[in-house]
Amino acid sequence: MDTVAVRRPRRRLAPSEKYEMFVAVLTGQYTHREAAGHWGVDRSTVVTVLRVAKQSVLDAFAAQVPGRPGMTQEQAQLAETRAELERLRATVTEQAVALHLQQGKAPWA
Repeated sequence: MDTVAVRRPRRRLAPSEKYEMFVAVLTGQYTHREAAGHWGVDRSTVVTVLRVAKQSVLDAFAAQVPGRPGMTQEQAQLAETRAELERLRATVTEQAVALHLQQGKAPWA
């Protein structure tokens, strides 16, 4: 006898449902299997929701620097890149001035 796996249609969870699932599993109200049954999704979906929630929390904590308002990782990279750009502009300007002083003004052709 052949057994055919019956696939349920994919169910997209709202962000609030994902949060509820995360809290329920985190507090021990549900196991992964029970949460999957309660929200009508696959167990791998529960694992993915928990992994993404954990990584999001870690990223948020990493972005916080004591004494300063928190920046996202993207904002911190952007600020660092802008500072590097300003440093390079200043270096190029200094080199242009030095070259101009060394060679003098180009004569009119």
